[in-house]
Amino acid sequence: MFTGLDSLINAEFQAQEPGGALLVMKGDSAVYLSSFGLGDMVTGEKITENTLFNLGSISKTFVANGILILQEEGKLSVEDPLSKYFPEFKRRELAKKVTVMHLLTHTSGLPDNRPVSENPEFFLTAKDYENWAPVTQAENLVFEPGEKYEYSNPAFNGLALIIEKVSGQKWQDFIAERIFKPAGMATSTITDGPHPETGVSHAYEMTGGKWAESDYGEFPTFPAAGNGGVWSSVRELALYEKAIRENRFLGAELTGKSRTICRPDTWAGNESPFIGYSWFIGEEQILGQANVFGVKFVYHTGDQGGFRAFHFSVPEKDLLYVGLFNRPPEDMDRIIIKGLSILKENNWLDN
Repeated sequence: MFTGLDSLINAEFQAQEPGGALLVMKGDSAVYLSSFGLGDMVTGEKITENTLFNLGSISKTFVANGILILQEEGKLSVEDPLSKYFPEFKRRELAKKVTVMHLLTHTSGLPDNRPVSENPEFFLTAKDYENWAPVTQAENLVFEPGEKYEYSNPAFNGLALIIEKVSGQKWQDFIAERIFKPAGMATSTITDGPHPETGVSHAYEMTGGKWAESDYGEFPTFPAAGNGGVWSSVRELALYEKAIRENRFLGAELTGKSRTICRPDTWAGNESPFIGYSWFIGEEQILGQANVFGVKFVYHTGDQGGFRAFHFSVPEKDLLYVGLFNRPPEDMDRIIIKGLSILKENNWLDN
């Protein structure tokens, strides 16, 4: 039934090279599960269904859920202005305009003014605050909050810091206790300074005809964990999705809002809004292409160093399609779209 997925993977990856893992879950069952390639080119350790990969920007969904858990407990509101949490803004009037919701939906208008290219050595070890601090010194907004969409990594460094300020504990510990634990994600972890250096797959990129490591220590901003610091496996991402659907760590109301398009009253963009609280909502388009599948997708992708990842949920069909890789596929969007097409051809998007 899933020979098409096998062929898709075999055409892209070789056994003695970096690879990945792919999972399709229907209901509670993994109806397709494949792992391929090496997690460590030095030791030759093979990738398995339990291998941990850096999730890149899929990590943002964990931070967003952490914020929503605190809202559900009445400890903050997504309508709170940033001035409530960051008095260090150079222009306090900007911090009064921008809300937590604007950070969650990439509609803040705050510039990504980090001087990464000018100071890459600093950003090899810079954590969340060091990546957020330049934003607080912004002189102007790129656009008025809520008017447009502009993807922002520092926004989620700021959100992670808000979790720490409100919860009174490190945000990594908060996510581990409030999301990983109830979801049963026993081996998942989060970058915290140099952690984790061991016990996870390494990522690679092809350089000069050879695979060169490209992850922690080689790729700037990797320690900025709020925007891309979660490490997990395809098995445990399936548990994460199951916990979301069963409201194990967040109630149905806020879960629903997080996975529904946020439509600001001030929207002035050329295209219609397409994002919830960190999740992309594929009603009309996915990955910038027309959604030809006839179902609504809730999804996020990840890209950091040599790691690539995707998490595509079809809640109405109780279906999940997840891929984690420790090297960049030649065309990850093609793997996603072709994989979804294979699922549709086999009626998994219909039943």
